[in-house]
Amino acid sequence: MSFTLLIASADDQVRDLVRDSLANTPNARIVAEYPDVTPNLYIRVLQDVERHPDAALFLDISSDPVNGIKSLEKLKQAVPDLYVIVCDYSEDGESILLTIRSGANDYLTMPVKRSDLRDALTRLERTPRRSIAGGSQLGRIYTFLGAKGGVGTTALAVNFATVLAQRKKQTVMLDVNWTANDVAMQLGAAPQYTLLEVGENLDRMDQSLFEGFVTRDPSGFLLVGPPDSLEQPRSLFSDSMLREFTTFLVEKYDGIVMDAGCDLSNDLTLAALQVSTTVFIVTTQEFPAIRNTQRYLSYLMRMGFTADQIKIVINKYQKKPSSQIASLDQVTQTLNQPVFYGIPESSAMLASINRARPLVTDRQTFPDMDRVIRAFVDKATGAKKDLAQTA
Repeated sequence: MSFTLLIASADDQVRDLVRDSLANTPNARIVAEYPDVTPNLYIRVLQDVERHPDAALFLDISSDPVNGIKSLEKLKQAVPDLYVIVCDYSEDGESILLTIRSGANDYLTMPVKRSDLRDALTRLERTPRRSIAGGSQLGRIYTFLGAKGGVGTTALAVNFATVLAQRKKQTVMLDVNWTANDVAMQLGAAPQYTLLEVGENLDRMDQSLFEGFVTRDPSGFLLVGPPDSLEQPRSLFSDSMLREFTTFLVEKYDGIVMDAGCDLSNDLTLAALQVSTTVFIVTTQEFPAIRNTQRYLSYLMRMGFTADQIKIVINKYQKKPSSQIASLDQVTQTLNQPVFYGIPESSAMLASINRARPLVTDRQTFPDMDRVIRAFVDKATGAKKDLAQTA
């Protein structure tokens, strides 16, 4: 038996049962688990299916059959070849038929018997399946997380969004760093509306309403972030609101770029990471930054992130190590993960921040750094898959 499985179930015992059933199957592996069967479940599944195109899905809809069926329908519309085993308490023939018509390849009645699950997994293994090519048409979420303050997280995120917009990608820039709110400052923007207005109107959100709430940067991307006033508590825009909001965004826009700041202790930052296609941990070669990067990596891995979701980006990169900074080899060995990209140290970035415009909007003044940043975007988005690391 050989297959890759995604498990979606709010029931700990169901997830344990599936895990136990695969424990002695060397060629079967579970690559993702979703303990909350929420309306945006299909977004997270599609993101993982893009990373694992041979995967099948075990979907327990018993906690919320209505939203479970909706997620199933959306999944099968986006990736018709996805093999889905559904389980629910209903033994009614019409309900089972509805589930099959919605796209289920197999159906199990709750509580799931070990023998029935084993038979279903055998049917999965024996069923010819095509690798899901091309992935979904959902937009991609690129989130920048700083290993600590002052490593240049916001500047890289802003320039990343700008390059996407310059390439005619419909792009949204989100600042979820509630305390710093640095994106607006680096863009020289004074937004009239913020994430507070987004949260208040999520239940009636459409593209026209959303674009009335945001600031359009001269480069073409849309910006929305927290209020500038620190009196407005972060709790007014919750992690569940962010999840629902990003579900809306990925269906309407090509790229969503988030500045998540550097604080992993709040739910909003963690939610931003969990909905992301790619997480860039921005760090430097300074030893405190590398130590924090190691801690962040360990935490995210324990939270269920995979190595291919997380990319290490060294900002202010220097080729020659010293007593104050680590070499590239030392960084790689410490993190036990390769560095995805290095952005050289340059006064050009600070100059662009002081001008309140992204560096890549002035290619003639900063040609060398402009090329570096564009090459980083190429590699991160797959525009040039074989591009060598500039650093």
